[in-house]
Amino acid sequence: MLVRLLYASRPVAPLTTEVVDAILAQSRAHNPKLGITGILCYSHDLFLQVLEGSRDAVCEMYNTIVRDDRHTHVRILSYEEIAERRFGNWTMGHVDVTTINPSLLLKYAELPVLNPFTCPGQASMALLDEFLATAAVIGRSG
Repeated sequence: MLVRLLYASRPVAPLTTEVVDAILAQSRAHNPKLGITGILCYSHDLFLQVLEGSRDAVCEMYNTIVRDDRHTHVRILSYEEIAERRFGNWTMGHVDVTTINPSLLLKYAELPVLNPFTCPGQASMALLDEFLATAAVIGRSG
C-alpha cells in the first residue's frame, strides 16, 4: 500500500545552502533503498515536504524528521492512501521557494508568501502540482 504524507516544519536556525545540500544528499542516499520519493520545498524559515512510499517507510521517515534537531513545529498537513505516486520521478526533488514568482504563491494563499501553516493541505498540494507543471522542481530523477 502506498501513502502520501505532506508536512511542514520550521528550521531551528535560518537555512543555509550547506544545510539544504546536506538534507538533500542524505535523502538521495537513503530514500531509494526505502522506496521513498518526494519533493522538498524550502525558504529561509520553512520546510514543506511530500513523502511517498509504503506506509511503514513513510511513517518511519516522518518519525525520524520529527526527532531531527534541524526541525521544529513539525505539522502533518495531509496524509492519504494513494493508488500511484505523484512525485515518483524524484528520490527527493527540491524547490527553493525564494526563486518562485510571488503571483504563483498568491494563487493559493492570502499573501504572496508560502505559509502552509495557515492554509489547507489541499492548497499546499495544489501549489506543489504547479511547481511540477512549471518545471520549478530541481533534482535527480529517482
